[in-house]
Amino acid sequence: MTLIGRRGALAAVEQLLDRAAAGTGGHLIVTGPPGAGKTALTHAAAELAHARGIPVVHAAGRGDDSGLLIWDRLLGDLGAGGPPLGDGSRDLERVVRAVARGGPRLLLLDDVDRAGTAAVEFLALLASRLGAGATVLLAMAEDPLGLTPEIRLGGLTEPELAMLTADLPTEAVHAVWLASGGLPGAAIALAGELAGLDASADAVIHLALTTPSRAEFLDLDVGLIRLLEAAAGRPLPSPTRARVLARLARELLGDPSAGVRRRELIDEAVTLARTAGDPGTIAEVLDCRLHALWDPAAADERLTTASEIVEQARRAGDAVAERRGLFWRFIALTELGELGDAEAALTAYARTGELAGDAETAVVVLARQAMLATVRGRFDVAASLAAEVAVRGRRAGITDTDRLAGSLRGSLAAMRGEYASLVDPWQDLARRLPGHFFEATAARALAESGRDVEAGLELERLLPAVLAGSGPRWLGVVADLAIVASRVGEPADAQALYDALLPYQGRLVVWGGANTITGPVDDYLGRLVARLGQLDQAVCHLDGAAALEQRIGALPWLAYTLAARARALSARDGAGDRSRADDDLSRARSIMERLGMAGVLAAFAPPADEWRLRRDGDDWRLDAGGETARLRDMRGLWYLRALLAAPGQEIAALDLVAGGAGLRVPDGDPVLDEVARTSYRRRLAVLDEQFDAADRTGDAERAAAVQEERTALLAELRRASGLGGRPRAQAGEAERARVNATRALWATVKRVESAAPLAGAHLRASLHTGRLFRYQPAPGGPSRWNV
Repeated sequence: MTLIGRRGALAAVEQLLDRAAAGTGGHLIVTGPPGAGKTALTHAAAELAHARGIPVVHAAGRGDDSGLLIWDRLLGDLGAGGPPLGDGSRDLERVVRAVARGGPRLLLLDDVDRAGTAAVEFLALLASRLGAGATVLLAMAEDPLGLTPEIRLGGLTEPELAMLTADLPTEAVHAVWLASGGLPGAAIALAGELAGLDASADAVIHLALTTPSRAEFLDLDVGLIRLLEAAAGRPLPSPTRARVLARLARELLGDPSAGVRRRELIDEAVTLARTAGDPGTIAEVLDCRLHALWDPAAADERLTTASEIVEQARRAGDAVAERRGLFWRFIALTELGELGDAEAALTAYARTGELAGDAETAVVVLARQAMLATVRGRFDVAASLAAEVAVRGRRAGITDTDRLAGSLRGSLAAMRGEYASLVDPWQDLARRLPGHFFEATAARALAESGRDVEAGLELERLLPAVLAGSGPRWLGVVADLAIVASRVGEPADAQALYDALLPYQGRLVVWGGANTITGPVDDYLGRLVARLGQLDQAVCHLDGAAALEQRIGALPWLAYTLAARARALSARDGAGDRSRADDDLSRARSIMERLGMAGVLAAFAPPADEWRLRRDGDDWRLDAGGETARLRDMRGLWYLRALLAAPGQEIAALDLVAGGAGLRVPDGDPVLDEVARTSYRRRLAVLDEQFDAADRTGDAERAAAVQEERTALLAELRRASGLGGRPRAQAGEAERARVNATRALWATVKRVESAAPLAGAHLRASLHTGRLFRYQPAPGGPSRWNV
């Protein structure tokens, strides 16, 4: 058996079959993209096994599989059916026993990764046990499974591909190799397509204009770009040249350094198309222009251009171009915050796709419906639609299906506040697609997860390049950095991001083709100016965001914005602000609890290390961690606020009572005169003798009474003594202040203890009274109070 360019893979399969013949068992994993030749290798393996007299059992995963259906089918083929498999050790033993039965055998599993995560995990467990029998396993998958040994099938070299397409001219073989990436399945299909063309057709031009890109969004299909470059270098009629240049400009979108060239190419293409006057060419070129010059500021222009694409496409009878125009209309309306009209455009796009029987259109519509369901808080619906996108996208052969479905799941996780799970995937994308600022989205995930130091470092690294950038992800990236800056950024960073976002106020943050939407621009603007201390402006922006969210029914966003506005209002603390803040927090909490987002609210409450004591109308409001108390106005609360505002500082009782006026305490008479002091000392001497006598006779009760009186006398002497034992002077006014302030302060603490026990306990442990008062925060309390 000979497969072109697959000698190493065939040798590995033969070694696997040798193990089966020797009775030792084993496995081999083969991965590669669609068209890499996995199916052909499977057939070759089956033929080799049959030639050696080794039975073959074959099963395949399907896009609609869930759980372990592939293994259930395999057990049925092995004659070991039974209850459906679960994921426990007993079920593994069922498979192992079925596999171990009989002599050598080859198990072939196609598309095992399409059967779901559980099936892949089960494969790993089974592979670890195959050495006990004579069965060998050959499994095929698109993506690496992390199991060894594993072989990755890639494209063939051009000479190898020439052997596969020997009937084509050399130039056509080169074009096929570029268009297919050397993948044999795709190359054979393209060769067959060329064979059916008129003899006068140019293979290079045909493939350059018709071959779908094999790259994911914002990635580069280098082979296709090289093919388009070759086509652009040929003498061409104006309409054809316009189409070639326009497609080349579109395919270069993934190259951040090609901005100037993209504009030059598309400008020439538009001029040629309009000069030629062919409506179909105009529609196609305008569609490419919107891709190539994806300027976030051009939403209104996008809407106008989309209408022209639809009009020109209908004149040309080009249903594909018409669908593209309708989709651009959906994107532009979404950017402008007109979700009702956007959904109408999406419905029209879906209907035209249904008429054409276009499976890709159906997947695109499902993905956007999933995003809109997430925006409106229909999380179960969104999760179900995302799962359907994954299945139907693979079935339709959409290149970036996994990333499409992954972004939907990521949006859902972010809306629920599950940012910690998103850091690694975004950082992986940043490594794989440099220049498109996926690091900024990872930085937001870091900040939202509480990893502020790491997020701040990313902000410093990325901000200059992001501010100078553009493209379909730009507005979303700036918004992500705005979240970081609003938490940990320097004022200059927050101001720069505010200035960058301000032209987009009133709009939604839309990423690319509206597969991801991350809220109103005004919400981000409000957070940035709140960081800058411009609270009136912050409340104004957040008011605008809340109004937009209410109009479009975006309940999760509304909850986030209400919580952010509550914080801004509380910090501003103007007339009525506290009441508005309470209402906002209450409504945000209600929305989040109903949507299953209750844990998110903690991120917008005052930080755990910031407690508050503020006037609220005629009363006072205390917020301490999870405790809240409303307290009737009393003198002790004024004293408490003064102490909390100056942690660690000693304040004289008279100053505290006077509101910090710093009145000088007048000199006064000694607290105890010399006669009284002498009398106390004589009494202490008598008590010492009485204590010794009680101790000698073992009279514990008498000793305790003497000691109690002795302790009281010593305390009074200490109170009346200053430094070095000198008599302490007493100022009558200061003493009265001490007594009154102490009484009022502890009465207030007692009131707090009854309404907020944890806060009261902290205050009792942290307040020190006497002639000098001090708030010294006890361990476990806040690092500061907002008073």
